[in-house]
Amino acid sequence: MSILLDLFLTFAKIGLFTFGGGYAMIAMIENSCVEQKQWITHDEMMNITVIAESTPGPIAINCATFTGYKKAGFPGALTATFGIITPSFIVIYLISMFLDHFLEMTMIANAFKGIKIAVGILILDAAAAMIKKMQKKKLPGTILVCSCMIMLCVNLFAWNFSSISLMLMAAIVSLTIFILRGSPVRKGGEER
Repeated sequence: MSILLDLFLTFAKIGLFTFGGGYAMIAMIENSCVEQKQWITHDEMMNITVIAESTPGPIAINCATFTGYKKAGFPGALTATFGIITPSFIVIYLISMFLDHFLEMTMIANAFKGIKIAVGILILDAAAAMIKKMQKKKLPGTILVCSCMIMLCVNLFAWNFSSISLMLMAAIVSLTIFILRGSPVRKGGEER
């Protein structure tokens, strides 16, 4: 039962003290679940992030659900998910109840301007950490660079191009190469 409480409190802390949504939470999830608690490995965190991004729902909730499931099965998944959403729900509920014009307050509006900058830095930090830990192979690096360049061009030139389409194209390229190369695991269980 203590693992469920630990899962709840860990993800509640992440949910309470992280602004900016799921991408900003990735760095805190990795710090708590990989480095401090060692519930999952760095490779599993990268896989979780990719899967959580491609499945419906917020990325942080999907990461919490997977981590909770890996640690304590279905009850762990429910507990971790409930832990990460509870603080946000309570804060938003209280704000909506007591403050009709919360964001119109000058002090709050200025605080959120500063928070936007911090959120951007958290997202960049999470991305940089994942890139450093990524296996240094040509194909993933090439897909990463091409995807970044395409998204940069889309943003700079205001092209009407969906990021979902870009993800689907990257998935198709990866699957095609996987099929052409065959399984990445040899008969002896070693990677190529």
